[in-house]
Amino acid sequence: MPYENKIKLPLEHLQNIFGQHDTYIQKIEKDLDVIIVDRDGGIKIQGDQTQVEKATKIMKQLAEISKREKNIQEQNVDYAITMSKEENGIEELSRLNDIDCICHTISGKPVRPKTLGQKKYVDAINEKMIVFGTGPAGTGKTYLAMAMAITAFKKETVSRIILTRPAIEAGEKLGFLPGDLQSKVDPYLRPLYDALHQIMGADSFLKNMEKGLIEVAPLAYMRGRTLDNAYIILDEAQNTTPAQMKMFLTRIGFGSKVIITGDLTQKDLAQGVKSGLDVAIKVLNRVEDIAFVNMTVKDVVRHPLVQKIVKAYEEYEHTLARTETAAKRLGEKKRKIKNK
Repeated sequence: MPYENKIKLPLEHLQNIFGQHDTYIQKIEKDLDVIIVDRDGGIKIQGDQTQVEKATKIMKQLAEISKREKNIQEQNVDYAITMSKEENGIEELSRLNDIDCICHTISGKPVRPKTLGQKKYVDAINEKMIVFGTGPAGTGKTYLAMAMAITAFKKETVSRIILTRPAIEAGEKLGFLPGDLQSKVDPYLRPLYDALHQIMGADSFLKNMEKGLIEVAPLAYMRGRTLDNAYIILDEAQNTTPAQMKMFLTRIGFGSKVIITGDLTQKDLAQGVKSGLDVAIKVLNRVEDIAFVNMTVKDVVRHPLVQKIVKAYEEYEHTLARTETAAKRLGEKKRKIKNK
């Protein structure tokens, strides 16, 4: 006889929890090997006792998300399932229920951390002067940093926002671009513009940019400047050289907050060139008032397929590294035998 548990959930949130055509419930059933039935105004969960208890916690957590955000995304369900497989995972996840919204997008959508890794990142930004945020694509490194910067700007905690990134081509040569200097660098800065437009709105962004209160520029433009009372974001920092990173970090003035983001697995530097982000993490890891937050594949909040892609690449690169190490050791062993 399978173990059974009955729970009551708010009727107005049941549709969100079940998902369109019951897709979310089917996902929970498949992953935890349980049966979930909506019956007589309550939810009945059947299966192995441990799995039923996990499913119960997931359902209650999804109800809290529905109350808080009025909508549940597939990422919320996937993350809850992932956390349910860790010791005290769902209890840890419930900490996200009490987090205040950072800001709202121009369409009114709330911006807040959706994973524990993102919460750690936002907490570090609140507490430290300089924060290094690393992790794979889709973990919200730049977007959350942008939301924090815009919120600080609106509250007049800082007087301006400076967004920068190295202008490096991502694995392909684009040739000579037409137009003036700004037109040539704009394609490299487009992701920053997109986030600003979504959170701040195009009109507000353009007005503040014309006043010089918001600046989006290539990293090379930072040389020789001192940046006081500003919120400064360096994006794609894995593509800086050690000299560029040192130059950037020594620009920071009084009253400024700095966020440096990057994905250590996606470098576009020339072969043999060290990443300034790699070097900075080694050199500064014991400096007070600097925080390092590394998000993982679990913190990816884009389409669920992106999480699977990132995980597949991580596994492939790990296997490749092990194979290369084994081949290197075998070669050294053969050389030693030959020398004898």
